[in-house]
Amino acid sequence: MISLTALVLTYNEQENIRRNLEALVWVPKVIIVDSFSNDQTLEIAQSFPNVQVVQRVFDTYANQRNAGLDRIDTEWVLTLDADYLLTAELQEEIKKLEPTSDLTVYWGEFDYCIFGRPLRASIYPPRVALFRTKRARYIDEGHSEQLRVKGKLAKLKGKIWHDDRKPLSRWFQSQDRYSEIEARYLLGAKGEELNRADRIRKKWLIVAPIGMPIYLLLVRGLIFDGWNGWYYAFQRTVAEMMLSLRLLEAKLRG
Repeated sequence: MISLTALVLTYNEQENIRRNLEALVWVPKVIIVDSFSNDQTLEIAQSFPNVQVVQRVFDTYANQRNAGLDRIDTEWVLTLDADYLLTAELQEEIKKLEPTSDLTVYWGEFDYCIFGRPLRASIYPPRVALFRTKRARYIDEGHSEQLRVKGKLAKLKGKIWHDDRKPLSRWFQSQDRYSEIEARYLLGAKGEELNRADRIRKKWLIVAPIGMPIYLLLVRGLIFDGWNGWYYAFQRTVAEMMLSLRLLEAKLRG
């Protein structure tokens, strides 16, 4: 198996962290960078013998992840959020990897779950999950972060599950914060710096909230996932509405 450490960010993730770590018991070391959780996150995490917890005051996601990277001495790092879960198929795939010397990055796709049930589709983008530790750093972009890395890429066949079980109230709090950061990013970026979806959000700020439920339920077929599909479609519509309100507020304030 490749020389590997897993890196996980946490803040009050007691609803998610156990399932996350149970899927990582085969990894020799898991480093958690925690933003001073005040629930049962640390108690749960420290019950796993392969886990090392580091606490750091949160400033940005990129800085949190880079702080974790600085503590890793293995050749490869697997970076996850606390609400990510490696499927059994993906676990076995990673164990059997034999990368060539010029291969730097593995990226993977997600199955988005609502209360443990995978949806047939989502708008959650693929992401780099596994890479050579010393060849990459994170930078902030919008409310999240992007990895800057050079080298050959390969795709993982197995899926990562995004399965967040935190209360809906936490989701609203997070979206409020994300929308503020994202609006600031969109307003400060030039058109050519944005992808197509973000250009639409910035210029036609009414379109995304109206189009999102139609796109998810009818185009992507989430109407056939029952109430789980409706739940996700409603979530994404509310998130787009919050971002549009932030952009509209900035427009009206001049």
